[in-house]
Amino acid sequence: MARRPTPPGTPERTGLGHVADLVRDAIPPLHPAGLPFVAAPLAVAALAGRRTWLRRTGLATAAATAAFFRHPHRVPPSRPNVVVAPADGQIALVDTEVPPAEVNLGDRPLPRVSIFLSVLDVHVQRTPVSGTVREIVYRRGQFRSADLPEASAVNERNTMLLETDSGQLVTVVQIAGLLARRIVCDVRVEDRLAIGDTYGLIRFGSRVDTYFPAGTTLLVEPGQRTVGGETVLAELPS
Repeated sequence: MARRPTPPGTPERTGLGHVADLVRDAIPPLHPAGLPFVAAPLAVAALAGRRTWLRRTGLATAAATAAFFRHPHRVPPSRPNVVVAPADGQIALVDTEVPPAEVNLGDRPLPRVSIFLSVLDVHVQRTPVSGTVREIVYRRGQFRSADLPEASAVNERNTMLLETDSGQLVTVVQIAGLLARRIVCDVRVEDRLAIGDTYGLIRFGSRVDTYFPAGTTLLVEPGQRTVGGETVLAELPS
């Protein structure tokens, strides 16, 4: 295969620099929340001395943890009025349900899409629409398996309410699962977010629910795989 020419004015990378570029392109960056979890097994490997089994175990654990906390680059669609998946995973539910009571949207059922994240999925959460954060409410709860329907109501969760420029309200809920014991949300009320921005993370297996305004057209089905920040879940009403 012919080698692609280097653009004019761009210094050509050779040797170790070229290899480093290839590695950066192939391996997604690490979310900052994962740094302590990767550093600990690396430290064990470094201090293992002649205990080969311990060094290998430390390195393998560090690699597996880094894979869990990977934070790949995503390119959201430019179409207006679309809502993208807030997470990678498999769609578990496409239905209507009353949003969490803590965001005070009333008791009217709204369209909902629920995404289940296994331990193998990317676990960062991304903003489903461009808008302003109006509410963030954390609620303690249980740690049932996130693939159960009742997990939305009883599990520990963090709810964020977004308002788009046109006044549409979209709610996204981070839900802890059987193995997840920590929900991270890195934004605050009144923050302005762009569609596809990373705003949080759930550690080790979880679920993310998105609630849409009435009249939204849902474009996905249960069982479908999603790519956070890229897969279009729905179109908002005009």
